[in-house]
Amino acid sequence: MDTAIQDFYPDDVAYCYGCGRLNEHGLHFRSRREDDEAVCTFVPRPHHVAIPGFVYGGLIASLVDCHSIGAAAIAVEAAAGRAVGDAPAPRYVTASLHVDYLRPTPLGVPLEIRARADEIKGRRVVVSSTVTAGGEVCARGRVVAVAMPDSMSGGSR
Repeated sequence: MDTAIQDFYPDDVAYCYGCGRLNEHGLHFRSRREDDEAVCTFVPRPHHVAIPGFVYGGLIASLVDCHSIGAAAIAVEAAAGRAVGDAPAPRYVTASLHVDYLRPTPLGVPLEIRARADEIKGRRVVVSSTVTAGGEVCARGRVVAVAMPDSMSGGSR
């Protein structure tokens, strides 16, 4: 499926550097539902280097962050019995981000990040994720996402 949750973020909150479809300089991470997970594939570019041959850890953190926020929205939609795209996507922001770097992440191969909601409770969603390169898990993440406050969205969410 080619439909990503970010395709349904309201325009006024679709500018995130990591996942905003309207940020012309952004990374354009795209999170899709696959069974009970959210999946994103991203190919780091040569300028995302930390040390020659390896991806900059900040990019990995951004990928975990943005994809987990998308996974939270996907999980909330699924829990409400809606498919991605049935309505404007709910927007979440990061309350907590934790990344464990397990091994150096090679540059030049697609990265796959898989995330799932471990808990949905009111305005809060806890998401766990893995970042894989070439079949090897390179990083694990945990994000606490909270519903975006109206003061950030102009009430569009």
